[in-house]
Amino acid sequence: MSYQHQYTDGTPIHFPLGKVVCVGRNYAEHAAELNNPIPTEPLLFIKPGSCTVPMAGGFAIPQDRGAVHFEAEIAVLIGKPLSKKPSEEEVLDAISGYAPALDLTLRDVQAKLKEKGLPWELAKSFDGAYVLAPFVAADAVEDVRDIGIRLSIDGQVRQDGNSRDMLNPIVPLIRHIAAHFSLQPGDVVSTGTPAGVGPLTSGESLEIELSGLSRFASRVL
Repeated sequence: MSYQHQYTDGTPIHFPLGKVVCVGRNYAEHAAELNNPIPTEPLLFIKPGSCTVPMAGGFAIPQDRGAVHFEAEIAVLIGKPLSKKPSEEEVLDAISGYAPALDLTLRDVQAKLKEKGLPWELAKSFDGAYVLAPFVAADAVEDVRDIGIRLSIDGQVRQDGNSRDMLNPIVPLIRHIAAHFSLQPGDVVSTGTPAGVGPLTSGESLEIELSGLSRFASRVL
């Protein structure tokens, strides 16, 4: 199923699907659970837009490349161009919406790449590696520093985090990104995952939400 940006009421968002800029280890407890050092500045990597699939209706995972881990994240949709270290006001003005997302990772593949000091694309950019829900409009969020993200699998809460616990909060993070390369309308910034990541299994039912803002059901096909 092809992906198209949209708001939670079903209204299409007429931006092209751009790149997905991700940040690793943006919650200290998640870094600790994978025995990773806490970075001194944002650890960035990019997923191509082509790996994005919609949350609705369920999603498939690779069956022949080892463990596939879920990472629930707050996704931020960029609606205006940003570059050259924009101000906080410019960043907030450029945000079109917020959504829950799943950054899927081939964990066994990633571990082998990390051992060799190689990039992570083979573990992070496979088809279907980014599962994205519809966006709530930016003006529905009262405080970008207080957005909850929660993932339940088969009725059990597996991840429960909040943007206030990020090592690099959303607005400073986007300013940092734009200082290094431009962001365009339709790009998505995926802001990191809280502790609790783990493997997915076909047949599992998921519920993912931005606390008090949006909630979506999905499943692993």
